[in-house]
Amino acid sequence: MLSQKAQSLKTSPTLFLVAKARELQSQGHDVISLTVGEPDWATYPAASEAGIEAIRKGMTKYTPANGTVELRKAIVERIKSDLGQSYAINEVAVTSGAKFAIFAALQVLCDPQDEVIIHSPYWVSYPTMVELSGGKPVLVTCTEETNFKITADLLRKHITPKTKAFLFCSPSNPTGFVYSREELAALAEVLKENPRVAVITDDMYNRLMFDGSHCAPHILQVAPELRERTIIINGGSKAYSMTGWRIGWALGPQKVIQALGDYASQSTGAPSSISQHAAVQAITNCEANIRETNQVLKDRLVAAMHEFKTLPQFKVFEPQGAFYLWVDVRAALGRSFNGQAVQSSKDFCQILLEKFFVATVPGEEFGNPGFMRLSFAIDSKRMAEAIRRMRDLVNQMA
Repeated sequence: MLSQKAQSLKTSPTLFLVAKARELQSQGHDVISLTVGEPDWATYPAASEAGIEAIRKGMTKYTPANGTVELRKAIVERIKSDLGQSYAINEVAVTSGAKFAIFAALQVLCDPQDEVIIHSPYWVSYPTMVELSGGKPVLVTCTEETNFKITADLLRKHITPKTKAFLFCSPSNPTGFVYSREELAALAEVLKENPRVAVITDDMYNRLMFDGSHCAPHILQVAPELRERTIIINGGSKAYSMTGWRIGWALGPQKVIQALGDYASQSTGAPSSISQHAAVQAITNCEANIRETNQVLKDRLVAAMHEFKTLPQFKVFEPQGAFYLWVDVRAALGRSFNGQAVQSSKDFCQILLEKFFVATVPGEEFGNPGFMRLSFAIDSKRMAEAIRRMRDLVNQMA
């Protein structure tokens, strides 16, 4: 009875692993989950109180499908402050999560067999979302030689007459690496040569930076002439720790944003009115909280990198933003644990979860086998314990 599209669907690997970790926890095991990209700190008080206020004041009805005017105005001001870019409120659409903003953008951009360039390692949902739009994901493997980032030469090499869009994330999920202004300028030159190619920038982590900067560099800062074909994606989940509130947004050319809003109106409908009211306060009144969060994350990063020195077999790539560690586990492959062969990072992560109760995401899910992603949005003592268990696994391998 299922459609071909439904039959080809894959469960989100990160959400599957979260479910598996919770199943083990329910059996009484002390599971340390480093899987899901979710802050472990509470939503900031200003946003939480605004959500409560919205309920008490009866702000619980439908809003416009593309979001309240109040929130869209706040987003416009935020983008102007963060990126120096000016937008009108009809160039902003609010959605039920940033994930849906990306999904909807692909739906309104792509015709069947249109190509979307994505570089690996990539966020796990990108390829499937392109496929669900009818498009074809063109996966460009990036390695340590380029800090797992796509170069101008690689981008140029993969653009064809069928290329509709280029989708990328900075800071990266899963590596935490950030594109510099120089790297973005080089990519922009290639895109200028190909005026039919749209750009989708996933900026979800752009406020979580460890070098003291206010915001990650952006392609529109070095190439503002790309504005009329660039769709900016962001939301409340990461910097504002509002994952469960399900609020995201997209900014871009009015024609695209109008179509995106219309698509949402026929699918999810309006975002939560309560969440939108809370997001206004998050965007306008939580700058000090974000600065404090970045310091906490930086301290956790330093502690985790120090702990990994006790596991010299693995190479850990130090991120510049977000809250992930990208770890090369290839030294553990080709060995065995209790007679079980470890041929891939997926095998390694499975044993680590089922026998040592540490949940991680294998590199296969991001397009780069031989690696794993860890979230360090977790108490440093728990992270240290997780690394100790990894060390125990490696030491017990034959």
